[in-house]
Amino acid sequence: MAKRSFVRTSLRLVAIALGVVIALLLLAILLFRFVNPPTSAFMLAYQLDNPPRPLRHEWVPLSDISPWMPLAVVASEDQRFPHHRGVDVDAIRKAVSEYKAGEGLRGASTITQQTAKNLFLWNGRSFARKAIEAGLAVTIDGLWPKRRVLEVYLNIAEFGPGIYGVEAASQAYFGKPARYLSQAQAARLAAVLPNPKVLSVNSPSAYVQERVDWIQRQMAQLSGLRYLEGL
Repeated sequence: MAKRSFVRTSLRLVAIALGVVIALLLLAILLFRFVNPPTSAFMLAYQLDNPPRPLRHEWVPLSDISPWMPLAVVASEDQRFPHHRGVDVDAIRKAVSEYKAGEGLRGASTITQQTAKNLFLWNGRSFARKAIEAGLAVTIDGLWPKRRVLEVYLNIAEFGPGIYGVEAASQAYFGKPARYLSQAQAARLAAVLPNPKVLSVNSPSAYVQERVDWIQRQMAQLSGLRYLEGL
């Protein structure tokens, strides 16, 4: 009986702790709809791993970002962004099917999922982490307008070692505010997002340049700046 009581008490405590964590996450998500996050899980991890190295980050509203930049990341990372509810079910099914067929587990993450991951989670490819990421993304999509998702994403995404947010990236790589980024420059920044610690904006490899060209073609095929006008 004592053992059974201990198990019940332990499970109750775990359930309470889990409930508290979920409540805090919901509160943070709701708060960040209106208040700009001062940092992110990925920024904190970088600072812990690289204490002597400075982190470059400057928040700017979406209105102060060139309209080419959100279009570039949508064309590159998540072309169904205006239409899905935080996760792209079709893309997830395809990724799972490829994994079962013996291929590597690819991300299939939407911009909303990447925002959730960068804000609250850690890097990795486990199914558990992806499940948490998907749940957070659906919640974010339900509580934030799409423009807010893009604004937060562009302000916390990593564009190079220690360079977070499009304003810091634009200043570091092009010497100009993010509001003045050209279409080609926006595409080059978007091209390194899959692996900003390896892919370079300053010295783009042949692979990065191929991605830049592909992203620009996708931007045109999505009807250009008109594609995101309705958000």
